[in-house]
Amino acid sequence: MSLSRHDIRKIAFQTLFALGSNPDANSEDIYQELLDEDNNDSDLSYLNELVDGVLDHQSEIDMEITKYLRKNWNIGRLNKTDLIILRIAIFEIKYSDVASKIAVNEAVELAKEFSDDKSYKFVNAILQNLI
Repeated sequence: MSLSRHDIRKIAFQTLFALGSNPDANSEDIYQELLDEDNNDSDLSYLNELVDGVLDHQSEIDMEITKYLRKNWNIGRLNKTDLIILRIAIFEIKYSDVASKIAVNEAVELAKEFSDDKSYKFVNAILQNLI
């Protein structure tokens, strides 16, 4: 069964959240918990691209986020959920062929699903300033 890109982003979010909570965790083990056995290779390829890409470029991505935070704010003050969603979106904008508009929309949808009622506005504002 093939997953939608939105579903892959959700799994990438859940994987990155789990890895952030437990640095000893292995992304492959997390994938097994979150995925069906019959996922195709292209799903796994894009999932790996997102997760590995965010992890590999995390410091550069965090520097981008920091540029658009209010004075006296830093990455550590951000809600963990919002931070991971922003990291995924910025990875897609900066390091993949996903259109910026799509990356922003997907990030807003993830924030609506996984964060509080005001977070999607914050995520949208940061990303709109970035693009």
